[in-house]
Amino acid sequence: MSLMENFKMALGSLKAHKMRSILTMLGIIIGVGAVIIVVAIGQGGEAMLKNQITGPGNTIEVFYQPSDEEIRVNPNVFNQAPFTQEDIRALKQIPEIKEVIASSSQFSTARIQDKAVDISATGISKEYLDLHEIKVKKGRTLTASDFLGGRRSALVSHKLLEELFEGKSPVGKVILVAGQPVEVVGVLEKPEGLFAFGSMEVYLPFQTWRMMFGTSDFTQLTLQAANPDKIQTAGKKAAKTLNQLHNTEKSYQVINMEEIAAGIGQVTKIMTLIIGSIAGISLFVGGIGVMNIMLVSVTERTREIGIRMALGATRNQVLTQFLIESVTLTLIGGIVGIGFGWGVASLVSVFAGWPSLVSWQVVLIGVLFSMVIGVVFGILPANKASKLDPIESLRYE
Repeated sequence: MSLMENFKMALGSLKAHKMRSILTMLGIIIGVGAVIIVVAIGQGGEAMLKNQITGPGNTIEVFYQPSDEEIRVNPNVFNQAPFTQEDIRALKQIPEIKEVIASSSQFSTARIQDKAVDISATGISKEYLDLHEIKVKKGRTLTASDFLGGRRSALVSHKLLEELFEGKSPVGKVILVAGQPVEVVGVLEKPEGLFAFGSMEVYLPFQTWRMMFGTSDFTQLTLQAANPDKIQTAGKKAAKTLNQLHNTEKSYQVINMEEIAAGIGQVTKIMTLIIGSIAGISLFVGGIGVMNIMLVSVTERTREIGIRMALGATRNQVLTQFLIESVTLTLIGGIVGIGFGWGVASLVSVFAGWPSLVSWQVVLIGVLFSMVIGVVFGILPANKASKLDPIESLRYE
């Protein structure tokens, strides 16, 4: 008997007991679906975390942590900007560094008429806007003429829109920042994602910020490597350059955001594996259900097996027939389970706001694993069927 004939017989047997077959497949469907959902959500969450941490990519954050000796010599060291214009020029000379994105922040107040709120005023460059992908919801973004001319133009955060303007559009209005007038030209989109915290911020062209606060030093520094493979080299050279310029040993350090993201990715993979393994227990339970139903099927078809063996069917053919029936049952359940898991994972990703990553490897594993379940839990019933005595089977009622 050919494999196709065995497969057709298996389908015929499943159709003969539709409700029983559907209920048996339900355990496989839930098991495979649960694994697909867990893995897809885990991979989507990992991708979202990495994107939130690393941003566009190839970035290195530079920070300043003064030593105890520096603090003793200068107790006001934390009140001074850690980066200067000279630092920026020196870092731009490093071949492995493509771009140096500097910005400065200062706590201040924003006032309109008799209402005032505390804000963080940040002086930025055009490169800062591009790197951090700052998107404007209302009005316009800062233009090249704003940066070059040092115009008193400002972008405000969505939180500031709610607090200072009570949700009304501030575009075109003049507010006082640190007691000086600036025109609001745009409102930023409301931040989304795991690390989205609403804060009251005002973004100004750096030239404008410098005139308002009377300093040209920088408080934040981000480096963009020219090549992803040169991130570590660029970071080490940047830290060494800054420490030499400021006569310090290890006060200036760098953080490779991709390394942090990779570390977090390892954690999420372990968590996904653990939760996926727990979800996989339902597959084991489903497999026991398959074995139970196949044993019942063997008992019900004892006379049929006797007739087949009397007509010349060998023990191997009987064994193969019931194994294929078991595999067909679990394979159909596995395919349906993949569709179920894919749909639920996509639905969750829509509400959670992160990508649903159902990879073809996971789908393939789901199909193969369901087939393996069919073989493993179908061996005992199939073996029992193949060992039945033909004469005794014919007498069975």
